[in-house]
Amino acid sequence: MHEKNVKAGLEMLWREFGEKRVQAAVAAVKKFSVEVPSWVFGRFGGGRFGGYMPPGGARTIEEKLDDAAFVHHLTGATPAVAMHTLWDFSSDGRAADLDVARRVSQAARQRGLQVGAVNPTYFLEGSYRGSMSADEKGTVQRYIEQTVVSGAIARQYGNGMVTLWFPDGSAYPGQRQLRRAFETLINACVACRRRIPNTVRILIEYKVFEPGTYSTTVPDWGAARMIAQAMGGNTGVLIDMGHHQPGTNVEQIVAMLIADGMPGGFHFNTRYAADDDHAVEPSPQMARIFYELVEGNVIANRDRTRNWGYMIDQCSGRENRMRAVLHSVDSLQQSLAKAMLVDTTKLRALQDADRIIPANRLFNDAIMNCDVRPIVAQARLEKGLPVDPVVAYTESGYQERIERARG
Repeated sequence: MHEKNVKAGLEMLWREFGEKRVQAAVAAVKKFSVEVPSWVFGRFGGGRFGGYMPPGGARTIEEKLDDAAFVHHLTGATPAVAMHTLWDFSSDGRAADLDVARRVSQAARQRGLQVGAVNPTYFLEGSYRGSMSADEKGTVQRYIEQTVVSGAIARQYGNGMVTLWFPDGSAYPGQRQLRRAFETLINACVACRRRIPNTVRILIEYKVFEPGTYSTTVPDWGAARMIAQAMGGNTGVLIDMGHHQPGTNVEQIVAMLIADGMPGGFHFNTRYAADDDHAVEPSPQMARIFYELVEGNVIANRDRTRNWGYMIDQCSGRENRMRAVLHSVDSLQQSLAKAMLVDTTKLRALQDADRIIPANRLFNDAIMNCDVRPIVAQARLEKGLPVDPVVAYTESGYQERIERARG
């Protein structure tokens, strides 16, 4: 959207939704922040069936932070970088190193950033029989120790959040004892929670499949919630958009977890078939999810302890990843703006009167049918940011500079 069109677009939105509601949406977009993943900038991935890597990929953690800082420079919405313990805080790829974490934290601060959520790396060589659910006690203990150190890194150098995803499962019936695997994993998680202070929030991620195509040890939000309840304290559930069966009503999962008082968080991405690596697109479902987050009062609060944790998790093999991350941030901001425009008072009256279609139409006037780009653009202008960060990136010459420097 061109800057000269922003005012005209805002005036149209004022007439439909009221100036007060539009201003509240602008304020929410200005406050919203989301973490970017360090791995999206590095030479990781390349697709399942090919070695293509987008040019200019970061070779070091410092270069990853340079890229993350430039994304924040253009969006003003990504002040923290989610890290993988053994990719970003290890000197040998086998064990976490607090000295490395300290140096990374210093490098982040020098660039105006913060270490975000810490992700233990559970897919080490030799873990083909599982990580925290493995029958081998030595394997489980190795991952417990890495998780505890990850908690220390999150507390000392990060934002106090650890997210856990377990690549544990089986390919065939009979390959594993399903109940024993789940019990082993829960016991290991409880052992971690006992050694990680409650000032550190731990979020349990789930995934419907992969790498186990017959069974996945933590296959859905119910299993993640069971683990979180067993661990107790400041433990909750992490929702990854791509980790569901097609057609899953993710917004209802959000509503139920908020109703339960469960701490929560999001890994944002898009999936079309069986993977979750694509950039976020502005979709009706994403806007409906943000509506539940707004209604649940777990987003855009000045007191960030009341917010859920919000992170982008994407890393596909074909698109320019810098533009992809910028596109994701833009899509999330649009989704939040749409959610803020819903007239909840009128909607509740229609719901109470059982006026089904009018309620649906009122809801979709904001969620599906309006153009909120003027709201997002106004939020950026008020923060002194470019109206369109993707265009600004293309015009900046940054891509050409990193390609020359990094080969």
